[in-house]
Amino acid sequence: MSREKPVGTVAAVDWSRYETDALRAFDSARDDSALSEANVAYLGRKSALKQALREVRDRHAGVLLNGIRARLEAASRAAAERLAREQASRREDADGFDPTLPGDRIPRGHLHVLTQIRREAEDILVGLGYEIVDSREVETAWHNFDALNQPLNHPSRSPRETFYVDDGRETLLRAHTSTGQIRVMESREPPVYVAVPGRVYRRDTPSPTSTPVFHQVECLAVDRGITLADLKGTMEHFFRELFGPGREFRMRTSFFPFTEPSVEFDVTCFLCDARGCPVCKYSGWIEMGGAGVVDPAVFENVGYDPDEWSGFAWGLGLDRIALLRHGLPDIRMFWENDLRLLRQF
Repeated sequence: MSREKPVGTVAAVDWSRYETDALRAFDSARDDSALSEANVAYLGRKSALKQALREVRDRHAGVLLNGIRARLEAASRAAAERLAREQASRREDADGFDPTLPGDRIPRGHLHVLTQIRREAEDILVGLGYEIVDSREVETAWHNFDALNQPLNHPSRSPRETFYVDDGRETLLRAHTSTGQIRVMESREPPVYVAVPGRVYRRDTPSPTSTPVFHQVECLAVDRGITLADLKGTMEHFFRELFGPGREFRMRTSFFPFTEPSVEFDVTCFLCDARGCPVCKYSGWIEMGGAGVVDPAVFENVGYDPDEWSGFAWGLGLDRIALLRHGLPDIRMFWENDLRLLRQF
């Protein structure tokens, strides 16, 4: 090491010995207090090194003192890291904690099984070109019944079947998502391709197969030249996407006031693969919902010309799909919020 003897304070100190003593102090520090004292004594504002650096007037003295400061600062950092490791090791010995190990995995929530089914259905329908529409849950009797060609004496209009929110039976909680189709047709000109998912309400006594609140998705297609064959192809694609490519599909004639002709659709049981089981009542088929060609009277109610436009509509219960797909015995289980069940999906 250079033994330059600059003038003033710089020349008055044996810097070789100063550095040796400082390195020894940093290396022998056994706690944060001792390290702090060494920092103050050898690198602090009143230390000989800092005082000498303020008086440097020549290049040789500056190189000497800055070199010493750099080595001492490095030794101080090394001592601090050593003390941190030693403290961590002592804590580990005391309580078994190892700070170098990965932390505990924090449990993450996920979507409810009914929301999963709804989003899966929406993704399929968006892929077919449908627009997803949110509609009102509090509706008028006209949108829920009259516009859909529902007879005045139909049992579903009874307060024992429907949740009315006024004494005049003009406002109610919607009984089906078809009300959204009416509102869409009232607000835009055809062609129309929309899907309306959401909650619906009926005065059903809770049972293994029904609840007063459940979920549906309804689809409406209005264009020129639409036929029942278009409905069948759409439904077949939808169910094969939802339940797998090997799923078979069939339609049966039925009756609904808002479609003519009307059909109901079944798919082969996705639990037993159509071999027969308690879920499909050993028939190999599961009923999924209703559909049909939109009745001309419905088009007239919303101002569409039934001679120019045609269309189809269909709807199904999402709760029923989730229940059957997972082989659950009771639809009320979806509403109990039992984490032992919900964590499985």
